[in-house]
Amino acid sequence: MSSNEKKTFNHIPLSVLDLAPINVGSNAEQSFKNSVELAQHVEKLCFNRYWLAEHHNMPGIASSATSVIIGHIAGATNHIRVGSGGIMLPNHAPLVIAEQFGTLESLYPGRIDLGLGRAPGSDQATAYALRRTLQSTGDDFPAQVEELESFFDQGLAGRVRAFPGEGLEIPLWLLGSSGFSAKLAAEKGLPFSFASHFSNDYTLPAMQIYHQHFKPSKVLKEPYAMLGVNVIAADTDERAKWLATSQQQQMFDLMRGMPKQFQPPIDDLNATWTMREQATFEEKLASTSTIVGSPETVKRKLESFIKDTRANEIIINSHIFHQEDRLRSYELVAEMMD
Repeated sequence: MSSNEKKTFNHIPLSVLDLAPINVGSNAEQSFKNSVELAQHVEKLCFNRYWLAEHHNMPGIASSATSVIIGHIAGATNHIRVGSGGIMLPNHAPLVIAEQFGTLESLYPGRIDLGLGRAPGSDQATAYALRRTLQSTGDDFPAQVEELESFFDQGLAGRVRAFPGEGLEIPLWLLGSSGFSAKLAAEKGLPFSFASHFSNDYTLPAMQIYHQHFKPSKVLKEPYAMLGVNVIAADTDERAKWLATSQQQQMFDLMRGMPKQFQPPIDDLNATWTMREQATFEEKLASTSTIVGSPETVKRKLESFIKDTRANEIIINSHIFHQEDRLRSYELVAEMMD
């Protein structure tokens, strides 16, 4: 099997979202080694693209310098598309992002995606440390996107130009967890990636907005939406549910305002979580965008999610503590592709 062979699940591509977890007792160096191993693994399994996300001030996530790690992953792979899911544009000068991604596209032609979000990817204090101001509320995101686009467009070149960047065709995606970016992506005729893996309740409304407001562009003639799904696959439902307790611990830590390094799975939920937290865990497992189970369970629920949402592509986050279990989860999903 060729590593650049195209494979699909129910006729749509599957991709990978890597949050570059830092396990408890480990460090960023090991996280990046794990990411390279995972990227090489999913490339051989014929996944479509590999995205990394910008997060700051989070001890359990290593991908804060997102464009740097994108270059590292692209350099360690051969064919798979690599990109940002996403770059939080309000944290940056659009010129800098144009230059960084112009550099990446020049190094790895035809393989780089630029996904853009408008959230800070952090708390307010961190947002201030990044931006030196708290004046940006995200409302100027459309203007920032337009400025960024102008740096790539030779026809719009002004006094300040992006080298490398100008004249390069780097696919722009808008990311969101609400209707704001769905509408903007539709009006601009851009592909849209919705964070249904943590904002499931807004998935269908956002998709409706995107389809209703879509205007064809030189980039897209028809809407193209990629949706995020948490998938934890294992040989049995019981083992998958146990593996899922790591991701749930991370969610609870964030809810408490105490982010930590990524924790191993736990056996006794009663000893660790309150009754309310256990109920939240069960509710999360019932969410259509969090799919935990054996191959049979995962296949059935993923097919149902695609049918209900009209997704054109799925990007899978498998946030699993042990590297071998993480690799195995993607392997089990790949066995469902043809």
